[in-house]
Amino acid sequence: MAETAGRAGTDRPAVVFVERSRFVEGVRAYGLIATMWLRSTMAYRASFAMTAFGNFAVTAFDFVAIMLMFSHVDALGGYSLPEIALLYGASGTAFGLADLVMGSMDRLGRRVRDGTLDTLLVRPVPVLAQVAADRFALRRLGRITQGVLVLGYALVVLDIEWTPLKVAVVPLMLLSGAAIFAAVFVAGAAFQFVAQDASEVQNSFTYGGNTLLQYPPSIFAKDLVRGVTFVVPLAFVNWLPALYVLGREYPLGLPEWVAFLPPAVAALCWVGAGLAWRKGLRAYRSTGS
Repeated sequence: MAETAGRAGTDRPAVVFVERSRFVEGVRAYGLIATMWLRSTMAYRASFAMTAFGNFAVTAFDFVAIMLMFSHVDALGGYSLPEIALLYGASGTAFGLADLVMGSMDRLGRRVRDGTLDTLLVRPVPVLAQVAADRFALRRLGRITQGVLVLGYALVVLDIEWTPLKVAVVPLMLLSGAAIFAAVFVAGAAFQFVAQDASEVQNSFTYGGNTLLQYPPSIFAKDLVRGVTFVVPLAFVNWLPALYVLGREYPLGLPEWVAFLPPAVAALCWVGAGLAWRKGLRAYRSTGS
């Protein structure tokens, strides 16, 4: 961006370049790349509609399986179908938002292996923004739509004693959960600088974490619950805030106020993911080809 100002003793304007912050440059680059892929997608609207519906249908089968399960039982781990629908919808919506924005990060290992990451390094914009926006797939809206519908069903059916705090927790849970999942995407991509072929390891924490959170913590071993609470804090995506909304007892004897920690946890996750990304990027060595 440039601004003009007159020079002393002359009528000719001087050009002063104002440098944008790396964050602003990254957001701008992400928007431009995502828009390019969006235009490419909209050139074939029928194909987009079919793939978006396919994405919706495939993810819907997960909840259909839960419904079939409840045709044989009245409760799962002490939770009713609407209560599990709340957990499912919150996790699915948060993960869908993160997958839409950062889902392309799992392709980084392929770029590291074949050396195509070099083409991103020579461009004057942050590499993270380029990798995240690469092949931006609007069809992932199908997953978000399915999660929102299940969440809406749960909120309508459940008999919740709403308070202003509980109302505020719901959007807070979705946005913070999306940020936590997005940080996991970035941290997993940073690991691929070292492992190169580790997309499945990354997916075990992202897609696998989403599947884990669709079920109540009461059906899992306490060691696993501790791991997703204190090590990889996925429990803050939906378990802890959703249990506050439901008025349920928290796992591990945690206090009630942890339901309001997801924004702080998301910020800490992004700090850790950012440090891991910078370290991984600095350790990158081209293939030399």
